[in-house]
This record gives sequence, structure tokens and C-alpha cells, in this order.
Amino acid sequence: MYATVRRYEGIDKVRSEEVTRKVGDSLLPRLRELPGFGGHYLIDAGGGVLTSVGLFERSAQAHESTRLAAQWVREQKLEDALPNTPKITAGPVIACESSSATVTNGVAPFAYSSGDVRRPPLERPIEV
Repeated sequence: MYATVRRYEGIDKVRSEEVTRKVGDSLLPRLRELPGFGGHYLIDAGGGVLTSVGLFERSAQAHESTRLAAQWVREQKLEDALPNTPKITAGPVIACESSSATVTNGVAPFAYSSGDVRRPPLERPIEV
């Protein structure tokens, strides 16, 4: 499983509801159609911040979701409502637990430590 987290800061509060509605009406249906789609969550972090979390089977599929989201922002003319380039963090999910199942990709849940030779995913901005 591969996750992509996009953090949008400086959201126009007046248009926040419009963005949220459009995500549900037109972005989510397009994301659902992508191969490997595992889920998408939109979080209102307050203070003009929206964060999205997308789950996919493979990294290429998750990266395609980022391309699709950027295209969607332009198509919906939301550049003013989402004025800043999102901060994007992406990488393989190394531990996950839900009420219905535990997914660990061969790693014991919460086993990552600072001494682990694997590096956590890097946060990198991607232009919209």
C-alpha cells in the first residue's frame, strides 16, 4: 500500500465549503476510477488548512492521483481558493491498523524507530 498526503494551506475560508463540495461531487468519483484506488480522506485541519490522504496499491498509481488532483484544481478554477502549492508527502505504508484488519507489509505494527535503516518518506512540494 502506498499513501499520498497533500496539505493545502491558506485556504480561502469563504470558498472552503465550495472546495469541499466539489471534492465530493467531482474529484472523488475520478479518483475512485484510478487503478489501485484504496481510499481518500479529506481533513479540515482548521486555520485555513485542508489535508487529503490517498491510498493506492502502488506508487505510480498514487503519483497519478497527485497529477489528477492538480489538473482538477485547474479545471474547477480553484487556484484562488487554494492559493498555495500543496505540500506533498508520499511513501509506502509500513504499518496500518483499522478496526477491520491489520496491514503491515511484513513489518510489525508501529515497529519503525529512529535507528531503522529505512528512511521515512520526504516531504516535497509539487507544483499545481
